[in-house]
Amino acid sequence: MSRQRDKLDADLAALATMSPAQLRERWAEVSRKPLPRLSPAMLRLALAYELQAKVLGGLSRAVQQRLDQAATAKSHTRSASPGMRLVREWQGKVHIVTIGEDGEVEWNGQTWRSLSEVARAITGTRWSGPAFFGLKQRKGKAA
Repeated sequence: MSRQRDKLDADLAALATMSPAQLRERWAEVSRKPLPRLSPAMLRLALAYELQAKVLGGLSRAVQQRLDQAATAKSHTRSASPGMRLVREWQGKVHIVTIGEDGEVEWNGQTWRSLSEVARAITGTRWSGPAFFGLKQRKGKAA
């Protein structure tokens, strides 16, 4: 990893001295995506991100989903915080879910990997856990 890290540091430093044409060429090599219409300064930042993501890893799935959601601006999802209790009535029965200190989901005396697993267990169908428990709401509604 040390060699990769040293090469990354060198690649990042080289971006500062590249001409716009060199930046466009480097973008094609690194990203294999269409060239964005950006100023050279912004293209340097985008290239720096792409280089770092290749070596250090990109965004987590959860972060990518939140960014995608923010971009579409159709809904907003609040995070489930440790200690939070979520209550949902379903078919006449009240269900209480507690979020543990490590983010684990506790319901019915068991630990679950996600709110969606609990929602599926309760309803018997695939649900977005955050939507089922009221953490995900359409824009314009009170959160």
